[in-house]
Amino acid sequence: MAKFSKDVSSSRRKSRKAHFSAPSSVRRKIMSAALAKDLREKYNTRSVPIRKDDEVRIVRGSNKGREGKVSQVYRKRWIDKDRKALLERKNRSNRKEKGKEATNSPDAMEE
Repeated sequence: MAKFSKDVSSSRRKSRKAHFSAPSSVRRKIMSAALAKDLREKYNTRSVPIRKDDEVRIVRGSNKGREGKVSQVYRKRWIDKDRKALLERKNRSNRKEKGKEATNSPDAMEE
């Protein structure tokens, strides 16, 4: 496949540098999210840049399939935070607490 434009480098190294050191205005475009099928037809576009208060469905990672509202978009760190996923992560009840593991201590044996 031939290069289309001589002004743009096809070097992996240069394109990765451009991607990860992109300014906020470019990162906005990169951090776009695909629209649901009904919204695609309504707005006649495939994806839009993500914004605060957008309703999203997580499609990758441990929170896959979860729906929520975007509370913050942090372009510098490539993060968009979902309120519901963050709350559930904080309130995880099945987490082991430090020092609360079952031990064979003399106090436990007497009772």
